Amino acid sequence: MLIRLLLATALTLPLLACSDKPETTMDKVENKVDDALDRRPAEPVRDAVEDAGDKVEDAAGDAKDAVKDATN
Repeated sequence: MLIRLLLATALTLPLLACSDKPETTMDKVENKVDDALDRRPAEPVRDAVEDAGDKVEDAAGDAKDAVKDATN
């Protein structure tokens, strides 16, 4: 019985997580302000992810430029 309850819970939780409401303009503004003031939850982790994303974009641009130069 306990296993069935755990299984039902495990299958239901992802569905609940996907039912978030769409982000409104006000939510976006609040997030930007919280970001600027370092008040977002888990701010160091979010900053690290943003920095990693920026580095990936830079590396992709560099690779694209290298391929372009190599084909010319």
